[in-house]
Amino acid sequence: MVLKETLLRHGFGFESDTDTEVIPKLAKFVHDSLTEETKSGNGGGKDIQFSQVVMEVMRQIEGAYALIFKSPHYPNELVACKCGSPLLLGVKEIGESENRGVFAESELRLAEDGGKPKEFYFASDASAVVEHTKRVMVIEDNEVVHIRNGTVQIYKFEAGKARTASGGLPRPASVERALSILAMEVEQIKKGNYDHYMQKEIHEQPDSLTTTMRGRLIQGENGKVKGVLLGGLKDHLRTIRRSRRILFIGCGTSYHAGLATRALVEELSGGPVTMELASDLLDRQGPIYREDTCFFVSQSGETADTLQALEYAKACGALCVGVTNTVGSAIARGTHCGVHINAGCEIGVASTKAYTSQIAAMTMMALALGEDTLSNRSRREEIIDDLFNLPDKVKEVLKLDNDMKMLAQELMMEQSLLVFGRGYNYATALEGALKVKEVALMHSEGILAGEMKHGPLALVDETLPIIVIATRDATCSKQQSVIQQLQARKGRLIVICSKGDANLMCPNGGCRVIEVPQLQDCLQPIINIVPFQLLAYHLTVLRGFNVDQPRNLAKSVTTS
Repeated sequence: MVLKETLLRHGFGFESDTDTEVIPKLAKFVHDSLTEETKSGNGGGKDIQFSQVVMEVMRQIEGAYALIFKSPHYPNELVACKCGSPLLLGVKEIGESENRGVFAESELRLAEDGGKPKEFYFASDASAVVEHTKRVMVIEDNEVVHIRNGTVQIYKFEAGKARTASGGLPRPASVERALSILAMEVEQIKKGNYDHYMQKEIHEQPDSLTTTMRGRLIQGENGKVKGVLLGGLKDHLRTIRRSRRILFIGCGTSYHAGLATRALVEELSGGPVTMELASDLLDRQGPIYREDTCFFVSQSGETADTLQALEYAKACGALCVGVTNTVGSAIARGTHCGVHINAGCEIGVASTKAYTSQIAAMTMMALALGEDTLSNRSRREEIIDDLFNLPDKVKEVLKLDNDMKMLAQELMMEQSLLVFGRGYNYATALEGALKVKEVALMHSEGILAGEMKHGPLALVDETLPIIVIATRDATCSKQQSVIQQLQARKGRLIVICSKGDANLMCPNGGCRVIEVPQLQDCLQPIINIVPFQLLAYHLTVLRGFNVDQPRNLAKSVTTS
């Protein structure tokens, strides 16, 4: 706001209220001011470089950003910079027939006379450039990339660097960076035979879960003990087991994935687990101790609030563990260790396969943490057995697609939806409600069933649709009681229960029943969320909204 007021005083006009418009106007102001200084003899007597203008702009702005500058004052030049938000540079040699070869150069070199001309691509996500090239460089915070006449120069911006004695601009340090090869295929970013990315990603979950678990589960044949092998954590497991407490920190769907596995981590590790929304932790400046272990959960690895919480936890001296789907992301680079969920590229804004893979990955982390305890060995082996069966069970529940489409047709004109869950499936209630609200644009609320009598019961009538999750686990009998109380108040019930339990959960009929396969209680949230994903998808299509790009939402939330 201060920058905008300053520019207004200097005669600049604005057509919008966005912060973005301030930046090019500020760049113009900086360029004109520096040019005037140079003409008057106070700027060191040299022409002002485009990258110097951008660095002076960076000196004036705060917060997270990823910017690309183009100007008629500097034809055939382009400057990019970032702080906090993701940005990468793709490099392709003209004439490349395909992008599957290994890049022979170890560094990003300047184009030499007689060398092959190159194409450069800037993007915030690798999926945007993979169809053009697999050779990329992830731009770090406070790096400035200057492309001029086909050459690339990379500088390190230092905010505290003062001007020279003669008044000239500080000379930035040059940086040499390596290119990396994307482990991604073009087919991953295409819809194939599906109408929408979200639909494709829902149906990819058996494969994505298989990939998440591949090479990490020990089957226990030939006398071997069943177990889990997580290469990114094995050197830190002892430290994590000795932690004063474990914190799961995330936002939105990633927070729900942590919540779905909290009880299992507490059970197998024997220590307390605290859930923290990243934004709330930062607002409160909640206490984090050196003896704590903080798990930062993020699909993109670039979530702004989660990144800021990571910096806060590192400053407090805690061990920081990343759980992301993006190799080379800011969280993957900034944490001490971590686990990649390997769910594959997810294009749709509403997270589906990344959520189920996050739960699977964190379940395996819980199993690894409990491996030093004999008392829970049988429990761990039962979970491992069901992990092997998990992809087939997800295939089975995907067969409910037509049933969920019919349910969506019944609910498409409704304005609200309540979802009751408890235990492991409280997270399912929250995530299921989130899916419906973010893509179908219908008000939906996930509620802890134990809180039903503390307010939500007043909403129950014969018109409001209510989904109750009542699959077999330690809270099943309590969910039966909830169903009975809602039926007594003529609630319009939809019950999700284990196969064969329909008559047990609704002995007198009067409610719609969706039966799902049964697994270990800690894995049931992966099964139970799939009907909600299908319901949200079909509701959105029937209501005529954009499935893959819901209004006002972005895939990676890179601003606070």
